[in-house]
Amino acid sequence: MSLLVIPIFIAHQGCPHLCIFCDQHTISGQAEQEDEPVSPATVKKTVEQWLEHPRKEGRKEVQVAFYGGSFTGLSPQRQKELLGAVISYIDAGQVNSIRISTRPDYIDENSIAILKKYSVSIVELGIQSLDINVLQASARGHSVEQSERAIKLLKAKGFTVGVQLMCGLPGDSTKRLLATAHGIAALAPDFVRIYPALVIKGSGLERLYLEGAYAPLSLSKAIALTCKVKNIFDQHHIRVVRMGLQPSRDLEEKVLAGPYHPAFGELVISRDLFKQTRKLLRQRRHNGKKRLSVAAADESAFRGPGNVSTRRLAVLGLLDGVELVFDENQPRNSVLVY
Repeated sequence: MSLLVIPIFIAHQGCPHLCIFCDQHTISGQAEQEDEPVSPATVKKTVEQWLEHPRKEGRKEVQVAFYGGSFTGLSPQRQKELLGAVISYIDAGQVNSIRISTRPDYIDENSIAILKKYSVSIVELGIQSLDINVLQASARGHSVEQSERAIKLLKAKGFTVGVQLMCGLPGDSTKRLLATAHGIAALAPDFVRIYPALVIKGSGLERLYLEGAYAPLSLSKAIALTCKVKNIFDQHHIRVVRMGLQPSRDLEEKVLAGPYHPAFGELVISRDLFKQTRKLLRQRRHNGKKRLSVAAADESAFRGPGNVSTRRLAVLGLLDGVELVFDENQPRNSVLVY
């Protein structure tokens, strides 16, 4: 069953810190509205407007998602007001679930009790890193232990848990990033999002960048690192649901530097498919004629921008005697050689 997500943006609300990389109005693609808080009436109006949209593919599961900010950092009364605005739609069967995003240090027994009472089922945690030096350099304001505790506590209470990680933060390195990925994988969240750090105008990184104290990752380096991190989660059967920020005009206008690309996730998948294919074809180089099978849904990513991946394979002599097919029934992100 397909999912319809109804987004409610509460950018920066509930956040006790302004992290060095952050400008949530830009990141979320939502223009700043003079810091006017979202009201329960606004939540209901948004839900009703989305529910009126025609369902092109039949009935969808419907989820209300509170994006941006740190939801459990809001006052308990404010949380109850916003969540309470959705409850009637859940009771009526019009909405199936509620998702919130928050900080790991704002998860405890009291906040969980509110989320449970108001039918929240999915919690995304902005972990970003499991290295204390990276967290401190990024002004995150929480510890590694708080991140680990939050994931364990939410899982124990039956929530679906998502984790957001970043690569290229101040003080980070390949070794530290991969250690973070392995650490998160060991905690077994249900899904992960991976974002490359960008220099956004108005963020703390802008000042460091202009002072020469911070150098963002190149696009190729960010793709390579994200591919390595994705492979770690793939090995642990943890879904990577997004790589790269959601593109928007506002974001593109405010990115001062860093590895921004509107199709960042597809570039990562393209690299991963190329590496899989190169390895398989090299292992079978002397096996005569072969059929290389790729999921039809991955054809664009497999070929790469301007067919760069297939051209590279051809230059390496790995496509000689190979029949390339795109199979409608093959699982995504897989490469098979017969």
